[in-house]
Amino acid sequence: MKNNSNISLAPTNFEPEFTTLWSFPVRGNWATHSPDYRGNFAPQIARNLILKYSKEGDTVLDPMAGGGTTLIEAKLLNRKGIGFDINPKAVDITIKNLRFECNSNYEPKVKVGDVRNLKEIPDSSIDLIITHPPYLNIIKYSDGKIEGDLSNISSLKKFCDELELGIKEFYRVLKEDSYCAILIGDTRRAKHYVPLSYYVMERFLDNGFVLKEDIIKAQHNCESTPYWKSKAEKLNIYLIMHEHHLFLGSRVNMKI
Repeated sequence: MKNNSNISLAPTNFEPEFTTLWSFPVRGNWATHSPDYRGNFAPQIARNLILKYSKEGDTVLDPMAGGGTTLIEAKLLNRKGIGFDINPKAVDITIKNLRFECNSNYEPKVKVGDVRNLKEIPDSSIDLIITHPPYLNIIKYSDGKIEGDLSNISSLKKFCDELELGIKEFYRVLKEDSYCAILIGDTRRAKHYVPLSYYVMERFLDNGFVLKEDIIKAQHNCESTPYWKSKAEKLNIYLIMHEHHLFLGSRVNMKI
């Protein structure tokens, strides 16, 4: 375990979100949270979701764990964290990031695994899923070296088909009246807007989920923004600076 003497285990000035527009210009850096793992989301996102959609002792799953943001927050907030990632390097980073001491009854479990086959997870055993898949091949996390890595897929249809296998697994492992929160962004090709978030949401709805919320999250501090700003001006297009946080319910009674 890491010596916690020089780190803060809790955010300062944290307030839960209450609207459908989220913006975090200053990324949280408490505990072992860090932006070093490219593409990981701000810890404020995971904290908001865990506090709102789970209680202490619940089981929180991130099947595409990346740098471990969800699992760090699950540990800090006394939840049972379970994580998988198809990339062994990501798993190593997450294990390292979880080496800190805090007042928690549960140590998260993380290992190499494939989102499309969560065979180690029993049916109806998960209270909350929080995950952040790749956006097609915008960031290639394994440079084509790992078979099955979704970040190596350039075809929109193939990407959605493969992710849908994971969506079916999400539905299987979630308890009744529980939720999956997925952060997904859109992209452009040949100057045309590709609403990836819409296509992904459609696959969830086709597999029994119901949409509870669609949160718009503003993007900040993107390293590639200066490069793409000049490109956008040249191509006469707007720079995409938002993502969608979809909250999808499994076997949920949505009657008002």
